[in-house]
Amino acid sequence: MDIKEIYNILKLAFEEGIGEPVTDKPVDPYMIIDAKNINAVCLFLRDEERLQFDYLNCLSGVDYDKDNLAVVYHLSSFALNHKLVLKTVVPKTDPNVPTVSDVWAAADWHEREAYDLIGVIFENHPDLRRILCPEDWEGHSLRKDYKVPEFYNGMKVPY
Repeated sequence: MDIKEIYNILKLAFEEGIGEPVTDKPVDPYMIIDAKNINAVCLFLRDEERLQFDYLNCLSGVDYDKDNLAVVYHLSSFALNHKLVLKTVVPKTDPNVPTVSDVWAAADWHEREAYDLIGVIFENHPDLRRILCPEDWEGHSLRKDYKVPEFYNGMKVPY
């Protein structure tokens, strides 16, 4: 099944929040989903008999542009042997995205990493805390505007 067929199924199931497939870029085709709908869309993609996206390959946080962050979801169906990429874009001033850890358990650590390094806040995540940086680390080190501190806990940071 290709992305246009998947898009048509999603458009019938959801009245709004499903973006047209993007197929003209030198990356995997993808759809942009409104952040408020991402959990419901992912649950539908997992449970819909015609789709069966039973595996979250990867979830990544991205410093998308000057004003926005994105979360990119790479999904697979082992049963039906097809793949899909979803994106959701949120403003840096309000980087809230519903968790999908209740849809795919693997999202738990992926979302914690995106929170830690990019600053996306996953609403209703069962354990949203830093996973790579210390709890008292300030900022999100993969943001383009991140400034490496000169010192951390009295130690010079070697950059």
